[in-house]
Amino acid sequence: MTEVNKKYRLTSMEEPTDEMLQELMEGVAKAARESSAKAEAEKMRRLQAVANEAEAWKKSAKL
Repeated sequence: MTEVNKKYRLTSMEEPTDEMLQELMEGVAKAARESSAKAEAEKMRRLQAVANEAEAWKKSAKL
């Protein structure tokens, strides 16, 4: 947890500074990029597994 997260909560009664908002948004953006990259990697892994299964089926069926 960053220092900004420790100082400010979205439920806080005080307004965040521009710097706090910037740091919070950078953290959210970083988390979103990491999540997206993980999801893309998992999608590619699953697609490759299906492609491998299809290839194995084609070879066993001699198509």
